[in-house]
Amino acid sequence: MGLFILTETSAGYALFKAKDKKLLKSETLAQDISSVDGAVNALKLKKFLKFENAVTALNEAAALSDSKVTPMLSNLLSELKDETKSSLAVMDPKLGNAITQIPGLSLKPISDSSTQDVFRAIREHISSLIPDIVPAEADSTRLGLSHSLSRHKLKFSPDKVDTMIIQSIGTLDVLDKQLNTYAMRVKEWYGWHFPELAKILNDNLVYAKVVLKMGFRSNGRTADLSSILPEEIETAVKAAAEISMGTDISDEDLETISALAEQVVDLTEHRQNLSHYLTTRMNALAPNLTQLVGELVGARLIAHAGSLMNLAKSPGSTIQILGAEKALFRALKTKHDTPKYGLIYHASLIGQATGKNKGKIARMLASKSALGLRVDALSTWGVTSEETNNEPTEEEKSEIGRNARAAIERRLRALEGKPLKGLGNANDIPLAPKKFDIKEARKYNPDADGLTGDEPAAKKSKVEVNGTPKKSKKQLVQEVNGEPDEDVTMADGDATSESESEEEVSKMDVSATPDSKAARKAEKEAKKARKAERAAKREAKAAKKAAKEAKKAAASKGEGEKEKEKEKEGKKRKRDGEEEKGEKKKKKKSKE
Repeated sequence: MGLFILTETSAGYALFKAKDKKLLKSETLAQDISSVDGAVNALKLKKFLKFENAVTALNEAAALSDSKVTPMLSNLLSELKDETKSSLAVMDPKLGNAITQIPGLSLKPISDSSTQDVFRAIREHISSLIPDIVPAEADSTRLGLSHSLSRHKLKFSPDKVDTMIIQSIGTLDVLDKQLNTYAMRVKEWYGWHFPELAKILNDNLVYAKVVLKMGFRSNGRTADLSSILPEEIETAVKAAAEISMGTDISDEDLETISALAEQVVDLTEHRQNLSHYLTTRMNALAPNLTQLVGELVGARLIAHAGSLMNLAKSPGSTIQILGAEKALFRALKTKHDTPKYGLIYHASLIGQATGKNKGKIARMLASKSALGLRVDALSTWGVTSEETNNEPTEEEKSEIGRNARAAIERRLRALEGKPLKGLGNANDIPLAPKKFDIKEARKYNPDADGLTGDEPAAKKSKVEVNGTPKKSKKQLVQEVNGEPDEDVTMADGDATSESESEEEVSKMDVSATPDSKAARKAEKEAKKARKAERAAKREAKAAKKAAKEAKKAAASKGEGEKEKEKEKEGKKRKRDGEEEKGEKKKKKKSKE
């Protein structure tokens, strides 16, 4: 029966035995072992098990950080099997629980505030308590082990570092703001000299390159802009330069404007390279998330959560409203409807949904993204391991994301009732700006201002029997001979539109096929049913309103009767008071 203390150092395991079994219960424990003599007198080294090399030290330290008992530590503790009713002081409570699972060992682990003073004294006087440790070597081994343990915990791999994603998307957003500001400033500044150029060229990058190439507008005739602009646009720019209404600028002004234009060109090229880098990193770090929501949305989700692991730990409901926390708490505070989506709203799948389907698709996409994120975060792709030969291909890594996206697209087609719009996959959308394309502006047509007199007369509208012009009616039933996937959207009108459609159906061609007749008959019956249902709803609403008014009238009547009774009681009390005052006056007069 005694008290044992287990401590780990950078050189090996040390097992101490306290000379006083009631050492931890002492009220002056910190003062007693604060000095070297006190620590040596209180503790006795039972055994010191040294690590063989740096690899062994790293493996043992990594196991201890995970609260696991290694074979080396188990062999050290096997010497205490004969000790009964003894206590073992350890630093980590979880490690103490793991030690109790060792068969044949009956030790009571202790890990509380009293043991912290003992371990602090051991670390402070380690060289005096363990003679095998040299102070000069202890510092170097401690530093080397800490570096090795840090690298081991990180499991460093260039493909698994999400910090690069967070910094890239942040830099990309800042670059977009700076590019817009710089390009606007270049247009405003150079516009004083050549204002017509901004109306001809809309692309910021092309505008900056033309400014650098041409310089003064007087050089427009001799400047070669064929490498930047198409031939027709180059001709328009040169023609506008000759008749420009801008002011003259000096050489110093042009140098300053050219320097700013160079910044626009350099930043645009840097943004293109950064967007390509972000695409590559996202495909390597989170291929399934990229397949589902795209590179930009996926990178913003990771940056908002702080890391890929934090995002993977979040449920689908959290991923769905990530980025809309302010609206969520405002809705909870005011007891309104909570938001349906946050950053995930910018995904292409949600953009293709319409109306109420956006919330359904957002919920489904968030749940599938949560599954794909856990595969991306907890897999060992790219991490150095023994199974490097079994590294999956890029298609295998993103298989879950591709299958989930296909399922969501099928669900979206079922909800919408028509094929998806040709918006393209979010992963196919290039982050770099598109190639400069010239679109000719619409010109004014002076011929549409008036009539020359040679135009043919307008056609007369068909006249009904009574002489009034026949109103054009919208065809309600339309037979489509094209593809079966195309849908024809129809909206239910009010009672008047329904009556008009019924008249139209009755006046349709008699030579229609039997199938079309049956379809018209079924549609007519369905409209009658809808009309009866609306009438029933109106009647129920009117009855409910009448009951509410009756209840309100009864309540107002009761309140009026109560007020009348109160008025009567008040008058009676006033009358009685006046009579009492009159009697008192009579008594006073009789006494006098």
